Amino acid sequence: MQETLAGILNSINEPMAVVMVVTLCFSGIYFTLKTKGVQFRMISEMFRLLFKSDGAQAQKSKSSRRISSLEAFMVSLASRVGTGNLAGVATAIVIGGPGAIFWMWVMALVGSVNTFIECTLAQLFKKRGGDSFIGGPAYYISKGLHKRWFACIFAVAIIAQFGLTNNMVQANTITSAVSEAFSVSPVLIASVLTAFSLAVIFGGISRIAKACSVIVPFMALAYLGIALWVVISNLSAIPGILALIVKSAFGFEQAAGGAVGTAILMGFKRGIFSNEAGEGSAPNAAATADVSHPVKQGLIQTLGVYTDTLLICTCTAILILCSGLYDCGANGIELTQAAMTFHIGPSGKYIIAVCILFFAFSSVLGNYYYGECNINFLCNGSPHTRTAINIYRVILGVLIFIGSLSTIEIVWALVDFCMVIMTVCNLIAILLLGKYAVRLLDDYRRQLKEGRNPHYSSDTIPEIASETECWPDKKRG
Repeated sequence: MQETLAGILNSINEPMAVVMVVTLCFSGIYFTLKTKGVQFRMISEMFRLLFKSDGAQAQKSKSSRRISSLEAFMVSLASRVGTGNLAGVATAIVIGGPGAIFWMWVMALVGSVNTFIECTLAQLFKKRGGDSFIGGPAYYISKGLHKRWFACIFAVAIIAQFGLTNNMVQANTITSAVSEAFSVSPVLIASVLTAFSLAVIFGGISRIAKACSVIVPFMALAYLGIALWVVISNLSAIPGILALIVKSAFGFEQAAGGAVGTAILMGFKRGIFSNEAGEGSAPNAAATADVSHPVKQGLIQTLGVYTDTLLICTCTAILILCSGLYDCGANGIELTQAAMTFHIGPSGKYIIAVCILFFAFSSVLGNYYYGECNINFLCNGSPHTRTAINIYRVILGVLIFIGSLSTIEIVWALVDFCMVIMTVCNLIAILLLGKYAVRLLDDYRRQLKEGRNPHYSSDTIPEIASETECWPDKKRG
């Protein structure tokens, strides 16, 4: 039954995915030209902002529950760094060949500007929500385009994608990896994972942000350290691996003409699943940050795409390709575990199991918040909002348990279906609203040249001043 449903969904997903890839490429190239390559020209500014405390936060944040720029970055990175980096890369290589990695790189380089645009817009149109801010595509579609019906379509899609089906993938991968490594009952793993997830998410965005700020840096550095050791140990093989990736990307190593198309499609699909550039997820976290100018969070979130794909995904790809096991018949997290075992011995599968446990668990937390944010939007201040969120939390717990025990094919098919819908909706929105992000970037650059710490006031773009409630006007600013 599950295999039949997966087949039906995949037949629908393929043409829809082509539309998504074409739209992603168009928007990426368009905004690269409009911003004069902001994703390349301002990399040093991204790093400076990431580790520099914003003076506006220190002065204006009276509540300890306000989310810092770094914490917002960690929440979005928690969602990015997960199954896609370890299992998704392996799947891309198995189905699309080594060339899929090249197209993941292209997706990151071109698509990262979409992240800049969407996260800057999320900051611009954010609204106050309790002790912190709240925002994202649903909010900037509603306030910027004045199309609430369109915003509701996106909100439902992201709840289904990140809040529900994406977390089924994370749970499925955790269960597979831990069960394989430690011979633990999948039912026991599913039960413990569900309990821990609910314990954190019932604490709200502040608890989620603090958990992600601890888990993500620690596990990312640990995994990168191991992967770097493997790369150094196989240094002489790296040029050949890179040549294989490039040759396969353009079909030089394949006999069938369709191999290039498969590599491109898998590279883009798994690339966007991993780094989420243009998908409309990261803006939900970006909007929570307390910064003095919207562009600051747009730049920081762009750095997250590079961290995810160019660094962590590439390490996983080299790990797998250096082992020579990518065509051994294994797939997903099992292939990554086999590759690590090849390099460092029997302990390899345990290391990957622990890494995926923390990576995917942090993704569950970040993904959950995206769903909650959009439930808030749909409820629109209703007194039943808290009830709706609690029901969502319970449903999520049930689906984490079910996802842990489902087959990987049906879970991935559901994720791909929901991902395409929300991504296309978001790309249409940022193409229509991106002009404001470009104007904000010009304003930011002008203030930098004047030697100032950039601050934004709502009357800088007077035609939307009434919709940017969280930003001071010049008289107050």
